[in-house]
Amino acid sequence: MTKAFSNGKYAIVGAGLMGRLLAVALAKRGARVELFEKGGPDAANAAARIAAAMLAPLAESAITEDNVVRMGVHSLPRWKQLIDELAKPVYFQQDGTLILWHRQDASDAERFSSHLERNCDRNRTLSKPLHLDSQSLAEIEPGVSERFTQGLYLPNEGQLDNRQLLEALLVELTLMKVPCHWNQPTNPEQLRNIANGFDWVIDCRGLGAKDSWNQLDNSSKYLRGVRGEVIRLHAPEVKLRRPTRLIHPRYPIYIAPKEDDVYVVGATEIESEDLSPMSVRSAMELLSAVYTVHSGFAEARILEMATQCRPTLKDNLPEISLDQNPHQAKLMMINGLYRHGFMISPAILDCALEILNMGSSLLAIDLDLQVSTAADQELSACA
Repeated sequence: MTKAFSNGKYAIVGAGLMGRLLAVALAKRGARVELFEKGGPDAANAAARIAAAMLAPLAESAITEDNVVRMGVHSLPRWKQLIDELAKPVYFQQDGTLILWHRQDASDAERFSSHLERNCDRNRTLSKPLHLDSQSLAEIEPGVSERFTQGLYLPNEGQLDNRQLLEALLVELTLMKVPCHWNQPTNPEQLRNIANGFDWVIDCRGLGAKDSWNQLDNSSKYLRGVRGEVIRLHAPEVKLRRPTRLIHPRYPIYIAPKEDDVYVVGATEIESEDLSPMSVRSAMELLSAVYTVHSGFAEARILEMATQCRPTLKDNLPEISLDQNPHQAKLMMINGLYRHGFMISPAILDCALEILNMGSSLLAIDLDLQVSTAADQELSACA
């Protein structure tokens, strides 16, 4: 694969999670890569910066499609490989996910558990959830045993530190001397001119590519933003060992423990592209809910309240779109990772690399990742 890539020249537009992963992967394979980004190297405006970066295919199977779950299963071991190849360390953990609920929400928890078990029956690559009583809960997560007497443990799931990863990928780009054009808004179509010398132009702009996706001749391509809100807390009195989710009818939350007693707390999912600061209601619900999990959060310090919009296609599923016009550089558009960006991005990366190398991807077929072409879009429009 390295030999094939060494003859190619690639322009990547958008330096968020997918853009950086692809740029590093291609450069490691000997390709000539240039990265274009409208913002700065800190990824301040990237959706990937405002995330908990949980790698939880079984937990997410309760609310997403089976193909996304399979992408998550594929991606977990790949994350370990990708991180081990980086020069700068990135916090990575694979100690499972803990699911908790208060007594009054036991019926919701029972339905949730049944749903996960059915999903495990359909997908044998998933490990079945383990039911915890008060003793086993105290052994797995002693910090919550005073407030909860039962729970679910989802083995093998994991998480990473999203901000450390973005920084480590930037270091890698620097070490490999990849030209990075920061603070330079770029239209991928302009780079497709033969005079620029690129073989492929890869559009990884997320919501920045909204106009490009929404002009495709297929109504299912409609790209929108889904607002998410997270709070970062410094809570030295709380010692949670693994990502923890609380089942609640009004505001289910997740708590992702990072290094140095930092916790990322979130839950909200709002059909809006509003990027204004977090609402009082969201802040109160998140903080109230997290306090019911562990009393030590009462003395936590709020480091940040942040909002961002996740790029989401009409069907809430990721997609790769191709335009291989022989008179221009080939175009690949990657988008729609929605709330599962970190969970599935290595799978998307591997599919994209196969397409760039061989023109098609057996992995994409196996994972049921949608890969469309300009010809597909014309047929859809005619239909």
